[in-house]
Amino acid sequence: MNAERTAASNAPGTTPSGASPKVAVVTGAGSGIGRSVALELLAAGWSVALAGRRTETLEETAALAAAASGARDEAVVCVRTDVSRPEDVTALFARVGEHFGRLDLLFNNAGTFGPGGVPVEELPYDAWRHVVDTNLNGAFLCAQAAFRQMKEQDPQGGRIINNGSISAHAPRPNSVAYTATKHALTGLTKALSLDGRPYRIAVGQIDIGNAATDMTERMQSGILQANGQLATEPVMDVADVARTVRHMAELPLEANVQFATVLATNMPYVGRG
Repeated sequence: MNAERTAASNAPGTTPSGASPKVAVVTGAGSGIGRSVALELLAAGWSVALAGRRTETLEETAALAAAASGARDEAVVCVRTDVSRPEDVTALFARVGEHFGRLDLLFNNAGTFGPGGVPVEELPYDAWRHVVDTNLNGAFLCAQAAFRQMKEQDPQGGRIINNGSISAHAPRPNSVAYTATKHALTGLTKALSLDGRPYRIAVGQIDIGNAATDMTERMQSGILQANGQLATEPVMDVADVARTVRHMAELPLEANVQFATVLATNMPYVGRG
């Protein structure tokens, strides 16, 4: 009997009691990495709140989940959310509490690169501010709301996975706003990880390099390198990222992947190209 309970508590997409699906919030769920992670979690039996700025793309993600894995209607809720707006974030997590009753995972994924190829001396302040508000302030607001919910719920605890970037380690040319926010996100991850310990809140970060999404299409047509040359770069299937996030998410709260780096094997990151 004890073995049966243990098996149930370790089953993907279930709570520690094995009674009901685990619940995730995925920001930026209308496209790219966010969509792929949401589909992976839904296929594994999770319930997922899809958050993003465009309702129509969130509904497309929900439809893809239903077609691919038969995800139940009640397992998906779409919430239009601009993560840089505190009132939107408050409404998102209130909706999650009302619809699902608890929260087991926040995948803090929403982000923007900002204007591409703009030298630092020409970057408009409004563009800088938009990247900071989305990538850093938005991640903080969502993590803060998740902390409140995870701390107060019963059973207590949950997990936050922040989407960092290879840029959290090394910048690309003309990427000052994006790179600065991704370095800051690493500090946010570490601080949240420490502050979450008393409440069984595990916090980790996944740093991704060249997953094949709309955002990385330019990698395959030529992108500026540190030596000033243009070069094509390899990409990897975004599904490989989604499977990594799911692995991190489904660990017991006694275990944590603090930092994971997942990248296209031959991209110019390690060494000199």
